[in-house]
Amino acid sequence: MMISIPPKYAVSQIVGFIRGKSAIHIARTYLDRKRNFVGEHFLARGYFASTVGRDEQVIRDYMRRQEAEDRRIDQLQLM
Repeated sequence: MMISIPPKYAVSQIVGFIRGKSAIHIARTYLDRKRNFVGEHFLARGYFASTVGRDEQVIRDYMRRQEAEDRRIDQLQLM
């Protein structure tokens, strides 16, 4: 995932928000939970964040190739 975060927000604040909303969505959609995780942990504690700068196009190309490879592998597993 590549996102742009305005300087007024801390990276940890944005990542925490995304991880929290993702965990709630997954729990409700795939685990048939009606309530949020209370006292439970769904995701690992850590995360990695880095600045992109002038190499943004290289990273975007890499992400596109990875997505294509993931789709190819998923298709092979269906056979």
